[in-house]
Amino acid sequence: MTSFILGKESRERLLLPGHAYSGTAAEGHELIALRSLGIMPIPAGGATGYNTEGDVLTQTVDGRNLNDVWAEFQATLGMHNEARQRLIDLLTYNVSAPVEDVPIVGSEDFEEASEFGEPKGIGAGGFWSMGFGFKWYDLAIRYTWKYLAEATAAQVESLNNMAIEADNRLLFTKVLRAIFNNETRTADIRGTAYNVYPFYNADAAAAPPAYKNYTFTDTHDHYLTSGAATVDSGDLDTMATQLKHHGHGTAANGGQLLLLVPEDGAEVTAIRSFRVATGDSYDFIPAQGQSPFLLPTNTGGVAGGAQPPAIYQGLSVAGRYGPWLVIEESYIPTGYMVGLASGGEVSAANPVGVREHANPGLRGLQLVKGRSDDYPLVDSFYRRGFGTGVRQRGAGVVMQVTANASYAIPADYA
Repeated sequence: MTSFILGKESRERLLLPGHAYSGTAAEGHELIALRSLGIMPIPAGGATGYNTEGDVLTQTVDGRNLNDVWAEFQATLGMHNEARQRLIDLLTYNVSAPVEDVPIVGSEDFEEASEFGEPKGIGAGGFWSMGFGFKWYDLAIRYTWKYLAEATAAQVESLNNMAIEADNRLLFTKVLRAIFNNETRTADIRGTAYNVYPFYNADAAAAPPAYKNYTFTDTHDHYLTSGAATVDSGDLDTMATQLKHHGHGTAANGGQLLLLVPEDGAEVTAIRSFRVATGDSYDFIPAQGQSPFLLPTNTGGVAGGAQPPAIYQGLSVAGRYGPWLVIEESYIPTGYMVGLASGGEVSAANPVGVREHANPGLRGLQLVKGRSDDYPLVDSFYRRGFGTGVRQRGAGVVMQVTANASYAIPADYA
């Protein structure tokens, strides 16, 4: 039988003589599917274009079966999707719908009833729609047969770990961008543009709803500046007031007020010095495990105050100042502080919504097989689809520590 070098499209077929065929193969030969004969295709070939037995790789150089490595990667991704990064869980909740219609509730009063008259009717003040963005993100890891012939299992696993770290960083960056970026975005959902909102940003979309005796205008803004180059206790009081005036972090409504500050920054250094005796509203109380402390009183220094835990939901706690649990976080940019009302892990009371696909099978970080099912690591792809948006617009406040009057978005999250 005459030999022919097969093109890419014919590598999973075998040339047999005696049959007329019109196509890429030579006349007098027919392309027969190898799988129909029980012969498994192989993903690599020699220099002449033929697939040879020597090209079939079933294990790494240190003896790990490649299909076992694939199964381990899938299990690793399962654990990764189940237990997300701690800070993300405290800031976000899962969104099931791409658009939410939020009612604009007005204030109505009862009137004195008359003997024969009918009472006046009330109705909803309308709705405003808020959307959540959504995009697909992916990256590929491609292994040549020569690489797999020489690589150890640890080397292959390290590439998988790099992909997982990249996914963590992507998700974390998008969540923080939803917090720090005070610009209203748009998302195309079913051919219609919907606004994707940050915290209240004076965008005139709608005035925040009244809470108790507090009313607001459409110029209400949760992106503030300190008005000075250093932090003082009044800045923290202002941030707490912004949240409590919307009912977040109050004793009645529950939730924990978290103040996120740069790790080892000037902000937390200043906060550690706040004392009632020097005119501040509260005494800063260090977290457990830190240096012993004395709170000054009129009669001298005495130990006092209940120390907060050193760790809160996996986050490093510097201490407590009034209603704030002060969290040091290296991802917070220098010169910024974020105040949030958190309802706990993946609580609907958390400010940022993370929208994933409506199909549960397309949620989370996925590892997609390459061209050959028998050798899934070759040309494998990592894929995630998600988007963000702020649902609880009054549950967060960002303050830039600057003498400037206008808030500037940090460069990393612009």
